[in-house]
Amino acid sequence: MFKKPAEAKALQRLSGGDRKKLRRSAKERFPLATDADIDAILPPKAEVTVAKLPNRIHVYEVEGGFPVLFDVDGRGNDIFPTVYALWKAPEMLPAFVLKAGEVSRFVIGGADLMFPGISIPPEGLPSFQSGEPWAVKVPGNAAAIAIGMTMINSAEALKAGLRGKALRILHYYRDSLWESAEGGYVPNSGFLADMVIEDPSFYSNSQTSADEAVANEELDVVFVGQEQRLDIPDIGDKTDTDYLGECRKADVVGEIDSDITSLSITEEVSTEQQKNVKEHQELITEDVDALLDKCLLQALHKTVKDKDLPLPGSLLWSNHVLACRPTGISLDIKKSSYKKLSKWLQSKSSAGLISTKEDKHKKEVILLTVNRAHPDYTSFKPDKQADESIEHKPDSSASDAQAGPQLEVAEIYKSSTNVSPIFSIVGADTRKYYTAQEAIDVVFRYVEKENLTKTTDKSVVILDASLCDALYKGSIKKGGTYPTEIHKKDLGATFLNRMQAHHRISRGTDVVVRKGALQPIQIMTERRQGSKKVTRVSGLECFLVGAESLASELQKKFACSTSLAELPGKKGQHEVLVQGGVIEDLAKHLIDQYGVPRRYIEVLDKTRR
Repeated sequence: MFKKPAEAKALQRLSGGDRKKLRRSAKERFPLATDADIDAILPPKAEVTVAKLPNRIHVYEVEGGFPVLFDVDGRGNDIFPTVYALWKAPEMLPAFVLKAGEVSRFVIGGADLMFPGISIPPEGLPSFQSGEPWAVKVPGNAAAIAIGMTMINSAEALKAGLRGKALRILHYYRDSLWESAEGGYVPNSGFLADMVIEDPSFYSNSQTSADEAVANEELDVVFVGQEQRLDIPDIGDKTDTDYLGECRKADVVGEIDSDITSLSITEEVSTEQQKNVKEHQELITEDVDALLDKCLLQALHKTVKDKDLPLPGSLLWSNHVLACRPTGISLDIKKSSYKKLSKWLQSKSSAGLISTKEDKHKKEVILLTVNRAHPDYTSFKPDKQADESIEHKPDSSASDAQAGPQLEVAEIYKSSTNVSPIFSIVGADTRKYYTAQEAIDVVFRYVEKENLTKTTDKSVVILDASLCDALYKGSIKKGGTYPTEIHKKDLGATFLNRMQAHHRISRGTDVVVRKGALQPIQIMTERRQGSKKVTRVSGLECFLVGAESLASELQKKFACSTSLAELPGKKGQHEVLVQGGVIEDLAKHLIDQYGVPRRYIEVLDKTRR
């Protein structure tokens, strides 16, 4: 519905009476919404504007804020909240939870939600009617990623064996309605450019709440809500579900019937729970800091590979650091002395273990390189048990590793006129290619040689004339003032930006070094002659993939015709055309058979409507 941007035909401000009518309509449309929820998205005294789009859709926006509601038919009958509204009032709509964050790729790509992609809770499929508004969430993230309308009711869904479409997606994160708000706001670091994963702080907060409930010694039995299970191992022939059902029928709130109070809780279970709680409670701030460092070093040794860099801080945390924590121990960055993930990573960058930069657009820290010669790294001995525990965890680089040594991709740098004086002073070869970490070591060697570290603050470097020219000459506008110092965490990234970027591709004995950043392989599916689809793939030569041999392989693999065409204006570069929509299978083939890293493959499906 909002896949393509559309300009409003009219934009007008609602009168006081219309604002009250809109609030009443929202209250009737969303029975789960409280008065506080309505006030959160439609503040009583705030001005509300309505944008009338050419397709009859009305979008309501709070002045100075984000779009909060949209009306499908413009008559007030089918009002839906935007993702911005649900981020302010998460309980306004019931929500389907996806089986995994990977499924979110399809939802935020514009696909409707299918029943096989939904995680069914232990108590069964929730009841719903056809035409109801529902939200979509990913496991471990409380913020909604999409809003849609149910296609059938729950009884029909069960009768159909939970197959087919569950929701017709009307609006989702990263569509044109989301992009219409300035700033590209996201609720947490789990919202990435192409998918949504668990919120790094979600698991830790929920785990802490569960631990506190178990540690409550004043209660013999903790009666929890429908979303959690009541742990009573020894209750005769009755199951937990039956027991909860009887309690609900008897309207039991806060107390257990007398025939249950005599039941004994298994001591082994409670002992194990208390042991885990005790371990959790003993983690003071210093212990959390030490555990963070240990998990980071474990991840850098075992799962973070140089070819996967640069790596967003949120993915480093969720896919690598959390996977290395000990069993039964929750890891909450908020309980450390750093309080924030970005500050923790920046402190490690200042210590020289890693190098990072801040992505101002996404507002997160990016891991650039790992200093594997750092004393902390070399002295650390990886835990074998932790290594075994993460073997089963899917990693983004797992598919890349299947290709083994047949393809190696490295981003390298060469000295430029800006930084050549620094290289000459420390005796480094200006004609040599350097990795990011080697180049950063050069500038830090210069800082150490010239003794430029600030005496009152060891994390700050004082800029002398040579270093200031290397970092800023030509980049400061006329009349502007040059900085006199720079933080160590920013020094490496700034120095790299002043060098010449190159990339080296090696496959077996073939090695190619090219100037500039590495351009990804582009795979695109489009329609031709009505409903027929064709898939085009280009940029293969950059990864030493023969276009002619690939066309022959794909012809046999997909049992379809393929053709080869030279790209206009690009001598020696070819495009492979494959009959049919094989965009996902083609990308997987390049990863599995040619070892092309996933981050260097761009896909675009123009056939989606």
